[in-house]
Amino acid sequence: MTPGARAQAAIELLDAIEAARGPADSCAQHYFRSRRFVGAKDRSAISALVYAVLRHRSQLDWWHARIAGGRGTARSRVIAALLLLSGWPVAELATSFDGDRFRPAALSQREHSFVAALAGRSLDHPDQPLSVRANLPDWIYAALSARFGDRTMAEVVAMRDEAPVDLRANLLRGDRDSALRQLAADGIRAAPTALAPAGLRLDARQPLAATAAFRSGAVEIQDEGSQVAAALVEAGPGMRGCDFCAGAGGKTLALAAAMANAGRIVACDTVARRLDGATARLRRAGVSNVERRLLATERDPWVKKHKAGFDRVLVDAPCTGTGTWRRNPDARWFLAPSDLGELVAKQARILDSAARLVRPGGRLVYVTCSLLPQEDEDQAADFLAKHSDFRALPVATIWQRALGGRFPGADGPFLLLTPLRHGTDGFFVAVFERDAAPSTA
Repeated sequence: MTPGARAQAAIELLDAIEAARGPADSCAQHYFRSRRFVGAKDRSAISALVYAVLRHRSQLDWWHARIAGGRGTARSRVIAALLLLSGWPVAELATSFDGDRFRPAALSQREHSFVAALAGRSLDHPDQPLSVRANLPDWIYAALSARFGDRTMAEVVAMRDEAPVDLRANLLRGDRDSALRQLAADGIRAAPTALAPAGLRLDARQPLAATAAFRSGAVEIQDEGSQVAAALVEAGPGMRGCDFCAGAGGKTLALAAAMANAGRIVACDTVARRLDGATARLRRAGVSNVERRLLATERDPWVKKHKAGFDRVLVDAPCTGTGTWRRNPDARWFLAPSDLGELVAKQARILDSAARLVRPGGRLVYVTCSLLPQEDEDQAADFLAKHSDFRALPVATIWQRALGGRFPGADGPFLLLTPLRHGTDGFFVAVFERDAAPSTA
C-alpha cells in the first residue's frame, strides 16, 4: 500500500471505532478481516497510526481547534498526527492526500491552511491545559489529580505508553524456568517479571498462538498486575473458591494453578459468551477443578443457595478500566461521568451479593483494573461500613506469604499498582475477611 492508502485506511478505521464506540482492537480485527488483501506490514503501519491518534487525541484536537476552529475529526486527527507525530513533510502529505484511488480526498483550501500552520510545530504547546497535555477528558484528569497530586502527569504519561506483553508460566505444566526454555525454543525471548513469581515479560511483541509453549498450555497471556491480584487471593489446594466475575477466565486459570487442581473453583459470569470463551483456555491449561456457572444477575438464586459455602471469593469487578488504557487507549474517549456512577453502584451490588458466599473465616477479595478512587478505596470503605462482619486484612502481610519480597504498595490495608511505579496495568486489591463463627463451646 502507498503511504496515502495507509492514511485512508487509518481514517476509515478511526471512523469505525467512533461509530462503534470501541473497543479498538475488535474494530481493527473486523476491518482487516474484511480486507484480507492488506499485508502484515501495512496492517502494522495502519494500526500504529490509529493507536497514535487515540493516545494523543486531545492534543491533536487542540491544534485543530486553535488553527481551524471546530471539533476534530478522524481525518483532521490523521493529518495532524502525520505532521506532528510521524514527521511527514508538508509536500508528502499533500501528495498523499490527492483523491487518487485508495488515497484520501484532496486537501481543501481550509485544510491546506491547517497543514501550513502545523508545519514545523511540535505536539506540545505551553498554552495546552493539563488535561489536554494528558490526553484525557477533564473530569478524569481531575479524578486522577485527586489521587496522584504532583505525580499526576508522570502517571498519565506512563499510561499513554504501549503496554508490554506479559505471560504467566502455568504451574500445572511446569515451572517458570521450563516455560522460558520452551519459549526460547520457539524463538521467543522473555525475562522473569519483578513482582509475579510465575510471570514472564516478552522483550518485543511477537505472535504466540502458533508456538509450542502456548499450544501446550505452558504459558498464558496475563498482565503481571493481574497475576499479582490472583496470587493475593491466597487460594490453596483443597479450598473451595468462587471467581464471581470470571469473564474469559484469566484469573480463574491462575487460581486453579495455585490450587494445584485440588479443590473446587466455580467460575461465574452473567454473559454466556465470556464463560464459553474460557473453555478452550481451561482445556489447554490442563485445568480440571473448575465449574462454569452462568448467572442471570448478581442476585441469581444460585448465590443464596450456596451461602457461606466458599473459602475464597474473588470479585474482579466491572469498572472503568482506567488502569488498562495503555492497551485500550480508545476507552477514555467513550467514558462519561454518568458511566462511572453506574459502575460504582453496580460494584456495590456485586460485592453485597458475593459477600453472602463467603464462609465464616473466609475471604472476599475485591479487585479492579481502575485507578479512580471512587471505584477503589471509596468502594472498599463503603463495603466495610455496610458489612460489620467483615474486616480489611493488610495486603502487605498477605504479600509476604503469597509473593515474598518487598511490598510495593503504600501505607494502608490496600494495594494500588500503576504503570509508572510498577510497570504493570493499574490494579487495586482489597482483601476482606469474614468474622469466624462464634464458638459454641
